[in-house]
Amino acid sequence: MMVGEEIFLGRQPILDRDQRVVAYELLFRAGRTREAGVTDDMQATASVIRHAFSEMGVQAVLGQHTGFINVSADMLLSDLIEVLPRAQVVLELLETVDVTEAVVERCRLLKQRGFRLALDDFAYDERYRPLLDLVDIVKVDLPLHTPHALRALVARLRNWPVQLLAEKVDSAEQAHMCRELGFDLFQGYYFARPAVLSARRANPAHLAIIRLLDLVLADAETGEIEDVFKQYPNLTYNLLRLVNSAGCAGARRIGTVSQAILLLGRKQLQRWLQLLLFTLQEDTPYPSPLLLMAASRGRVMELLAVRKGARADLCESAFMTGILSLIENVIGKPLPDIVQELNLGEQLAAALLRREGELGILLDLAESLEHPDPRRTLDALQAAAGLTLLDTAQAEIEAMAWTHQLVDNTYTN
Repeated sequence: MMVGEEIFLGRQPILDRDQRVVAYELLFRAGRTREAGVTDDMQATASVIRHAFSEMGVQAVLGQHTGFINVSADMLLSDLIEVLPRAQVVLELLETVDVTEAVVERCRLLKQRGFRLALDDFAYDERYRPLLDLVDIVKVDLPLHTPHALRALVARLRNWPVQLLAEKVDSAEQAHMCRELGFDLFQGYYFARPAVLSARRANPAHLAIIRLLDLVLADAETGEIEDVFKQYPNLTYNLLRLVNSAGCAGARRIGTVSQAILLLGRKQLQRWLQLLLFTLQEDTPYPSPLLLMAASRGRVMELLAVRKGARADLCESAFMTGILSLIENVIGKPLPDIVQELNLGEQLAAALLRREGELGILLDLAESLEHPDPRRTLDALQAAAGLTLLDTAQAEIEAMAWTHQLVDNTYTN
């Protein structure tokens, strides 16, 4: 969620068929209520535009991704639309928009000016035919359709060159069905659940990273850490690449893993190993949604701990708690086994396994920010004494920007 006075902004990821995050829908939230609180569509969208693209900056909110923005008929016909970065937004026409001649002509003009258009919460009606000739994406509201009706709708929409986006996907069965029907894009709480994002083969190097993390946390001798790296040339290569890209080496030639570790520093090595667990895929040219979620969750927790005035070591533990809260979906082992294998301290273990202690409270709060229901955040804040909605909003904004930078450094070097 993002803040500007009393307005907050949520993001929900939109994925392609390869489970790659390609866009975010920007969601209006009335800051101090327990519901979305949208009573004026134009005011809500204007608030989203102002906070996302003016006050906060499009890079912090979206990075290189596309932003989907809901627009009412009044907003569609207003000049405010023209200020949006047309290369990075998709205008979602709300289901409440009356398909008048003025609306159709306005859509045609916006298309000529380079905007992309989508129909939101779509259920077929003949009145939409003029718009189907113009829009790029049709967002199909799954709860409005039985499986039979959905198949019929998809067959009918094949008459137009539109991308199909399945929204409100809340189960594995729905996701599978939509993939089989040929949907191009997917959105829903199901795709924010770690168990879905982790559907991939385990990498043998994961156990090596777990071992390295164990050694770093135990403050082992550099030689012991180097011995593990020597068994995995790909990890050694990535370590040297990181040291060079981070500018640690300067003009020095790095001849050993020990030198690289010393130049990088133990704290940076620990953080790199934590994030590396989520990047070991089959040479994909883009980050997994799980990496994005883990990195953002860890960073949010760290920033919230800082805002609470926590000790430096607790802030670092907060980051690690966020990262490791998703790790069982990567390693393919139960979380209690991983906690024992890493020999984690009681405070961190209690947070991960039982949501207890200060770290457990912060973890609950960070997880609530990923949920579409804003009431969960308000409930979690009651337990997080000293933190406000403003704190969570600012932490999430900073985490968004940090995660985008992390991705850029990892996947564009």
